Amino acid sequence: MKRVVAMAAALGIIMGAYAVEKITIPAQATDYVVLGMGCFWGAEKRMGEIPGVVDVESGYAGGDLPGAGYQDILNHERALRTGKTTGRNHAEVVKVVFDPNKVTLETVLAKFWESHDPTQGNRQGNDIGSNYRSAIYYHDANQKAMGLATRTAYQKALDAAGYDRITTEILPLKNYITAEEYHQNYLKKNPDGYCGLGGTGVKYPRAVGKVAPMQVPPISSGTSSASTSPKMGIEPLKSDDLNPVRQLVAFEAEHCEFCERFEKDIMSHWQAEVPIARTLNSNPPSGWALEKPLFAAPTIVLFKNGREVARYTGYNGEKSNFWKWLGFQLLSPEQQKIAFKRGTEPPFTASNLDEKRPGRFVDPVTGATLFYSNSKFESGTGWPSFFEPVEGAVTLHEDNSHGMKRIEVRSASSGIHLGHLFHDGPPPSHKRYCINGNVLKFVADR
Repeated sequence: MKRVVAMAAALGIIMGAYAVEKITIPAQATDYVVLGMGCFWGAEKRMGEIPGVVDVESGYAGGDLPGAGYQDILNHERALRTGKTTGRNHAEVVKVVFDPNKVTLETVLAKFWESHDPTQGNRQGNDIGSNYRSAIYYHDANQKAMGLATRTAYQKALDAAGYDRITTEILPLKNYITAEEYHQNYLKKNPDGYCGLGGTGVKYPRAVGKVAPMQVPPISSGTSSASTSPKMGIEPLKSDDLNPVRQLVAFEAEHCEFCERFEKDIMSHWQAEVPIARTLNSNPPSGWALEKPLFAAPTIVLFKNGREVARYTGYNGEKSNFWKWLGFQLLSPEQQKIAFKRGTEPPFTASNLDEKRPGRFVDPVTGATLFYSNSKFESGTGWPSFFEPVEGAVTLHEDNSHGMKRIEVRSASSGIHLGHLFHDGPPPSHKRYCINGNVLKFVADR
């Protein structure tokens, strides 16, 4: 599965007089406009949803690289970032072909404004670089006028919502290049493909020059539990709502399949001790700091005392990898040795060995309940022992290490090693789940 990782750059745009590009219109009854909205995969999907649009093609435009391809553009962006060239790079764009008898240019541009954040400069969400700039490339005077008018109207709506100035460039079309075939209809061919596109949530006023009431998604609360609402805040999280000592933040993007999968696999079941918050804004919480720019959605960042200490970039269903990453951030070296290297603590050393209070023993990474205290018994072995786990909480695996045949016990939620199962326990099951106490967290009943 391909994911776009853009090179970070803060680049000046070289302005000039550009000749209008001549593109063959597919049919006399249609018109077209070329738009830059960040990654063209998501842009192609968004613009193709408009009734009256007959075709959307991914491409490159607006730069000084005639005949360039995808890798050429990435290489050029890298050269710009390192000061090895000053030539203007192409932007990823979509050529939107539409039937003017069925949809107006203003409607097409309204979808354009709503479907991305035009205030971000040389980036779009977590895709960073001048090749992801916002742009309207026109081919006649009417398109130029409509582009300028709709930009003015949308800026008024953004001003009312507290957004910065629009950075979208509106220029004559120059050096348009059709993108490679594998980029065309990418999200139709790859339903789980990367999509880093996210709008502001501010609606475009439907008549140019008139500002309609805005519908802005509510600001994310930043609470410790995962929000199941499909709309999250577009403003930066407020640090006052978060845990200043240790806090996870999932930076996501609108209409992002990877983010939806992360929500389904991880967020909707969140029980971990460390709190997590979600946001559609790529900036850190107010007063907090990221170590480097974000590059893909979702990116999960662990903050300690307001500073980033670790991050997990991207997600495509690899639950065990995510929990292992988090485990290395939360567990001590001794716990990591047990959890990830199938180590064993010395007998009679676990702090919870003699724990007899009513409660439950949970996974130290995910917080999922593994055993209830009423299933714990004194085995005399020096390790916490249980005759029954919570249903579905553990998995069993054949273990032939150290010249022995044993049954390994792992946490079903995180996959960490817990201990072994033996058949010398009390009746009626005669099972003894011999568990390393240092990878169990005890939670007493209230």
